[in-house]
Amino acid sequence: MSYIKGPVIIVGGGPVGLTLAWLLQGSGVPVQLFEAEPEISDQLRASTFHPPTLDMLAPSGITAQLHEAGQITPTWQIRMHSTSQRAEFDLAVLKEDTDYPWRLQCRQAVLSRALYERLPDGICHFSHPVSRVEEDADGVSVTAGDKVVRGALVVGCDGARSIVREAMGVGFEGKTYPETTLLVTTHFPFEDHLDGLSGVNYIWKDEGTFSLLRLPDVWRISLHPKAGQSVEDAMEDAAIREAVVEIIGPQAFADGQQLEIIEKRIYRIHRRVATHYVQGRLLLAGDAAHLNSPKGGMGMNGGIHDAFCLADKITALANGGAPALLTQYQRQRQPIARDDIGGQADQNRSRMMNKSAAQKQAHLKELQAIASDSGRARDFLLRSSMIEGLRRAQALA
Repeated sequence: MSYIKGPVIIVGGGPVGLTLAWLLQGSGVPVQLFEAEPEISDQLRASTFHPPTLDMLAPSGITAQLHEAGQITPTWQIRMHSTSQRAEFDLAVLKEDTDYPWRLQCRQAVLSRALYERLPDGICHFSHPVSRVEEDADGVSVTAGDKVVRGALVVGCDGARSIVREAMGVGFEGKTYPETTLLVTTHFPFEDHLDGLSGVNYIWKDEGTFSLLRLPDVWRISLHPKAGQSVEDAMEDAAIREAVVEIIGPQAFADGQQLEIIEKRIYRIHRRVATHYVQGRLLLAGDAAHLNSPKGGMGMNGGIHDAFCLADKITALANGGAPALLTQYQRQRQPIARDDIGGQADQNRSRMMNKSAAQKQAHLKELQAIASDSGRARDFLLRSSMIEGLRRAQALA
């Protein structure tokens, strides 16, 4: 008798939850999704799509839609701001490993809308915050808004403050990094003022670090408050403009032009992994299961990879497979989140936050040596582009 006697209930309507809903519905598994927000948000959050994610989404036509709205980034770099010295990595060395040997910079909302458009009416319920999750011998119950819905499984794709993870009673082990990050988008043409920028740039300056990511219509800049500067002060438009002037130089605004600030938000960075992804009929995916530094753009991609892996297991379960398939999902994905995604992102973050000029120079020299050697560059990019992690997850099956 099938373990799936009702719909799979997904809590959270971000890219991970929508990916899982789309995959399950396409495999004939009944699904219901509940999201607290009234609609898909246009707020700029994740924007990097790595090659294997593009490979996964390609057969549906979604990858083509992302390319129509996004910016292909064939190279990315780590550089010294003061000297413009840089190590630039060309993803063309991955041409035998993927159909998309580049990063694609595109708002995550484009993916979310493409997924939503492929789902029939009646599956996604926006403005339905979930307040209670319960499990019993026969299934699960979810209270969402004024509804109580019965189902076979609950999957928490509901982020760092996951109510599903809370209902599971599992730990969320790890740490919170000391720094705060300020994310700003602007139309300012950084490419006219900094020589040789790529589409993705992680940059050391004397007092710290910043990054610049190019989307088709905007630049996205990540900054950190100065020493002794409060978060509130750093968020002021004047402080943001001052930080950009320090990066570009006052001559860029000599004609009285003001830096246009389109969006701004501030956030803390965590490295955490849930102790269990599966507890009976309750499961976790995406940020509900793991958080990592955004350096390297692995968070959303890792969550999408969770969704593909979990959809395969749930579909097999619906077709008569054993419940042990769900623990196989944890066995495949948890080590990747902990060691590959979290480890790589932590290494990226530690390298960029280093304050020693000598160590920065040593890091840069080593990275330049890797980038200039095609074999070493391929090995490096297989890890940073998440291809190696997916291969390891497959081997863990």
